[in-house]
Amino acid sequence: MVSDSLRIGNASAFWGDTPFAAAQLLRARAVDVLVFDYLAEITMSLLARLRLKDPSAGYAPDFPQVLAPLLATIHEQGVRVVANAGGVNPLACRDVLVDLIKKNDLPLKVAVVLGDDLMDRRATLAEQNIRDMKSGKPLPDDLISANAYLGALPIKAALEAGADIIITGRCCDSSLALGPLMHHFGWDADDYDLLAAGSLAGHIIECGAHCTGGNFTDWDQVPGFENVGFPVVTCYADGHFEVGKPTGTGGLVTPASVGEQFVYEMGDPARYILPDVVCDFSRVTLEQAGEDRVRVAGAKGYPPTDTYKVAATYSNGYRADVATLMVGPRAAEKAQRVGDAIMKRVSMLLALQGMAPFSATQAAVLGNEFCYGSRGLAPVTREVVLRLSVRHDDKKALGLFAREIAQAATATVPGLTGMIGGRPHPSPSIELFDFLIPKNQIAVTVLIGDQRFEVAVPCDGGFAPGAVQPAVYEYETAPVTTATVHLARLAWARSGDKGNDANIGVLARDPLFVPYLWAALTPQAVKDWFAELCEGAVLRWPLPHVFGLNLLLKDSLGGGGMASLRADPQGKAFAQMLLEMPIAVGDEVLARLADQDRSPVTAEV
Repeated sequence: MVSDSLRIGNASAFWGDTPFAAAQLLRARAVDVLVFDYLAEITMSLLARLRLKDPSAGYAPDFPQVLAPLLATIHEQGVRVVANAGGVNPLACRDVLVDLIKKNDLPLKVAVVLGDDLMDRRATLAEQNIRDMKSGKPLPDDLISANAYLGALPIKAALEAGADIIITGRCCDSSLALGPLMHHFGWDADDYDLLAAGSLAGHIIECGAHCTGGNFTDWDQVPGFENVGFPVVTCYADGHFEVGKPTGTGGLVTPASVGEQFVYEMGDPARYILPDVVCDFSRVTLEQAGEDRVRVAGAKGYPPTDTYKVAATYSNGYRADVATLMVGPRAAEKAQRVGDAIMKRVSMLLALQGMAPFSATQAAVLGNEFCYGSRGLAPVTREVVLRLSVRHDDKKALGLFAREIAQAATATVPGLTGMIGGRPHPSPSIELFDFLIPKNQIAVTVLIGDQRFEVAVPCDGGFAPGAVQPAVYEYETAPVTTATVHLARLAWARSGDKGNDANIGVLARDPLFVPYLWAALTPQAVKDWFAELCEGAVLRWPLPHVFGLNLLLKDSLGGGGMASLRADPQGKAFAQMLLEMPIAVGDEVLARLADQDRSPVTAEV
């Protein structure tokens, strides 16, 4: 008999997350399904490089290490486990885990999902005139990794085949939760509204404590960071679900904390494209359902596309980064002078040796509001960090850079304390290459024990962009006065990356504030606020049912990920900087803030 709910908990948000979350969730007997999300685009390239050095590597070793002491508990509680820990070598990950299960004399069955890794098809791909989705560049010759984002159907099939633990390579993060939901409730591949709801549940928990108080705007109101509770979604057959955490743990579960994760790295909320479904989240609602419980509903789904997104990575030369502490009066000025001198000296030496100049450089004085650019206050400080980053096609140039940095300690200014972490070592500069591939070109298979079977995935697509009619704002222009308040008084916000684009989600603290946010946070105003960072257009979408909006700042991260030399290559600080933007408001807002004991902060518009 199928129970009327399914509890899914997330125990990992990334490769390197705490190993104690799974034990927390199991100790509380809080879950029926435990999911682990380890992979990002850059993680795939790192794992691919490890496999080149060692054929038995290439997966997230954290996973079997975390599960080893918990296997008996997992069996005793009947918990199913789903993880994308396989990376680029899921079979090796399976072998290690199977050995651990045998040593514990447990009957747990392990399944592996295969088909995402396209590296053995490089020659075929090269013949297809593949182009990057954004830049239009041709497929690079020196790929490090190439993996399609698979969906939930193979996970569902593995569960139906009796798997207790499922290991995937690259798959959509939210599919780790959607697969078990499809299996448990019997959702079909064309139950699009339900698939969208299940995908939203997966999206909410995929970043672990991100939705239970981690990275929350009002961080000073979040108790117990030292024992933050990891998230559990209790899902129901009609698609609605509640977000919670184990009793007695730290953290905070409110519509605001969950809402910040809801808008995180979303892009267009009405056309959130996933392998199994295209989601419309523009009408989603968030409601407090009890202490540390939030009810989520309102997702709508459409047929999927007929393609998979493929995230490939390639090496574009080499990079080196170094940081050094500068102490004493006029520390920022001294750091800037040293940075300029090192860059000029190494560039001169490269020219003398007949070598090309660096393809990219950055000298950042951290602690002096470098990330704010011309809006920085440049506070008087006696302690800053000078961070130098360079990129070059030749490793020898980076070796020259590493050698000459040390000379600054005796030949430039006083107060330079030495290199933090020692001299820099060259590393590949990894760049992302995204493209689409027809689903009918990829065979998705599941391996469980000696059984191997192909999973039927609908390949016809059917998504019609014109069929989507996203929710819109309907209100008159808000009256304003000469008063302004910082955005932080009116809203919560969170930011992250989508490749080389920065995504900022903004949620009003009060429905009364929404018209003022919409009037002030125009694409042009946001672009002007980030003028020195945002090189492309700014896109904006409404989220009226959570009293918010979503912003996408194109070409804002210096290449993004490991390709970027910036101090904030993933846009994590963008929301914090936007929250300082002055917003023109009316008397009704000032009165509401006074009622809430939030004294408005005056600022120049």
